[in-house]
Amino acid sequence: MLLPIGDDNRDRRLTPMVNYLLIIINILVFVFLQNLGNDVHFTYAYTTVPAEILSGHDIITNSKILIDPYTGQQLQMPGLQRTDIPVHLTLITSMFMHGGIAHLAGNMLYLFIFGDNLENVMGHRNYLFFYLLCGVLAGLSHVFSTAYFNQNTLMPSLGASGAISGVLAGYVLLFPKRRVHVWLFFFFTISVPAFLALGLWFIFQLVSGLGTLGGEETGGVAYAAHIGGFIAGFILVKLFVKPQRTFLADERKVFR
Repeated sequence: MLLPIGDDNRDRRLTPMVNYLLIIINILVFVFLQNLGNDVHFTYAYTTVPAEILSGHDIITNSKILIDPYTGQQLQMPGLQRTDIPVHLTLITSMFMHGGIAHLAGNMLYLFIFGDNLENVMGHRNYLFFYLLCGVLAGLSHVFSTAYFNQNTLMPSLGASGAISGVLAGYVLLFPKRRVHVWLFFFFTISVPAFLALGLWFIFQLVSGLGTLGGEETGGVAYAAHIGGFIAGFILVKLFVKPQRTFLADERKVFR
């Protein structure tokens, strides 16, 4: 298991204020609006529901019991709640909510490590637009893949993972040889190139996502959103990089 814990930031010149702000907003939403994940009414009102996005209408349902097809475990799924904003805006609100502390911590760790480098070469405004656009496209990837493969379109999704996937794709394209410090098997730390650390992550998402085709998202993880966000970030990142920022030259200075 490779767990990123840091990277080489010697060439960073810009304080990543937007990246810090995104992390703070995610934490505040989880703590105060979601009540540490216990406020199911808020959470199920502002998550992305594929059926709502496809129809353009708010859907309210009753709670029901779901049975995990792999373990047979019974789980109570709260019903969808009233959404007091246009349902398409849940593509944005959902990317600032999380299902639990581990979900939040993992996402914020990746955003903290890799987001600052992109903000450094994009500037504050471009980075914010890039992040939100990747998040929306990731959400739409989940919505359309859910409908195409006849999965449960009433199953809500949430989390910053789609937007962060776009950030990771941009990072690996712009800084493929940047040294990323990873915790290997929880015992010792090594430094590996970004293309290796994040390439393995994407392969895991792709393989796991293919394994869900024709059924529910495994373990409640919307792999299609991760894959869609990564592809979006890979395609769009160079459109948001400011021309005057010579990040490739900085890379040569660090690793010559």
